[in-house]
Amino acid sequence: MNNKLRNLVLILSLVAVTGILSIALNSTSDRLNTIIKAHHLHATGQISNAPPMVVFTTMALGSFRGILADVLWLRAASLQDSGNYFEMVQLANWITELQPRFSGATAYLAWNMAYNISVTCSLPEDRWRWVMEGIRLIRDKAIDYNPNDPVIYKELGWIFMHKMGNVLDDANKYYKNRLALEVGRIIGDNPDWAKYIKAPKDEAAFKKLHPQTSPFWKALTGAGFANLEALYRQFVADGGKVPEELTRLLAEENLHIDLDHYLRRQWLMREYRLDADLINQINEKYGKLDWRLPESQAVYWATKGLEMTIGHRDLSCERMITQALSNAFQSGRILWLDKDNYSNIIMVPNFNVVNAVEKAYQDAWEQNDQQSSFRSAKINFYKDAISLLYNYGNMKKAAEFYAKLRKEEPGAHRLPLDEFVMKEWAEDVRDASVKQATDQISGLIYQSCLYLALGDDESAIAHERMARYLYNSYMKAVDGIEERVGLPSYAQMKQSIVEFCMKSFPPALGAILQDRLAQEAAAQGSTQLPNARTPIVPGSGAILPLPAAK
Repeated sequence: MNNKLRNLVLILSLVAVTGILSIALNSTSDRLNTIIKAHHLHATGQISNAPPMVVFTTMALGSFRGILADVLWLRAASLQDSGNYFEMVQLANWITELQPRFSGATAYLAWNMAYNISVTCSLPEDRWRWVMEGIRLIRDKAIDYNPNDPVIYKELGWIFMHKMGNVLDDANKYYKNRLALEVGRIIGDNPDWAKYIKAPKDEAAFKKLHPQTSPFWKALTGAGFANLEALYRQFVADGGKVPEELTRLLAEENLHIDLDHYLRRQWLMREYRLDADLINQINEKYGKLDWRLPESQAVYWATKGLEMTIGHRDLSCERMITQALSNAFQSGRILWLDKDNYSNIIMVPNFNVVNAVEKAYQDAWEQNDQQSSFRSAKINFYKDAISLLYNYGNMKKAAEFYAKLRKEEPGAHRLPLDEFVMKEWAEDVRDASVKQATDQISGLIYQSCLYLALGDDESAIAHERMARYLYNSYMKAVDGIEERVGLPSYAQMKQSIVEFCMKSFPPALGAILQDRLAQEAAAQGSTQLPNARTPIVPGSGAILPLPAAK
């Protein structure tokens, strides 16, 4: 009996101590939150407009949230070690809701899903799902909980720019195609952003523009829709089509309302959290970007981070903008998508942003105490831009940037522009293995054929020029050991790639390519597929001089 009483007293004592400690911890937490608020530090208290689950965990559980989060972290680590990822998404959401202000934890969880877990999947569509789960964790949750934390914006932009935009992942072409096609179903290939920003931003703005006395609402009801939300759902379900009956009724009322852009604006915001107003501001500042590409979204989130950050300054976001803009310049315009297999994508430079990239590097250098990293990045950008501008025939701009490069590095660049560009090309294959050289040259020929079939003659000629010059540079580098590491003749390589294109292209595209090549052959007085030293500019009869191929 004494033992039972002793045990009961011990249990009650432990409960009392636990209660006292809990009250003390909560009191300390409240005082810390007051200090944080007073000194404008990162807040950890109540979150505005938080969902019920987050309100419950932050208020009811108090300091025990950390203990529960630790248990979930251990569970997540155990699942990952065993290769069981099915619970990971739910665990990541729970951890984020238990520690909504711990942006570092959310960033790690998102990175883990987008990078570590995704690469364990062999199928690109499975990898895509994990990458998107990482994006959604930050974009659709963490940013709402940490709207003033630049770290969370930078991490989101990094997944877009590095994971999707880079070529390190075997599934990178799948990511680019999938993103471009999904965003494209909302905004199309060439959106008119002026119409998007003229459209009401949300339902409240729409109702302010069209009050209840407007005949629009009668037409909406007559078409079978109880409210705007019902119309939006039907619009999305139909793939972006305004119902014909509603269009007819509006015409009868002589109402000219751009419902298409209003609904697409809502769709873009709800699906991707992209605000048309900010997109338009970015386009006006940097030049028209292709918003189907990951680099554009990286610029968006880094810009949003600067906008929301106290003082509107953050080094990591500024670096992301310059890097993503530079990438968008080099391959920021989609020429062709693989809508069936997502296995290839053709992109060409976006010359709309070339001046903005230069200015972004210069501004970042000046605003960050002239950090050498920004200057080095600007110099590297000049070198890339000179070659690309030269390749695509913009000799005046290439010469302008070459003059700026010489000014940045006095005495370092004494070659004429033509020779400088040739040297830059040669460096691409200077240390290449025979396989790397073959892949580079074959890829350039393949893309040249594709551009020719698609009607982009400038790109076709530019890639043909680069392929020929890289071939000659490589063969010169291996002179004397050609038997071991040499390449077939350029004519043989081109012929094999052309034959491959004829077989692999869709029939209609292959027929166009064959016709264009036949025109070249006829212009050069040959009935065979062309292997001439100088490609013909289709439709002009002009011959563009190139270095002679072996």
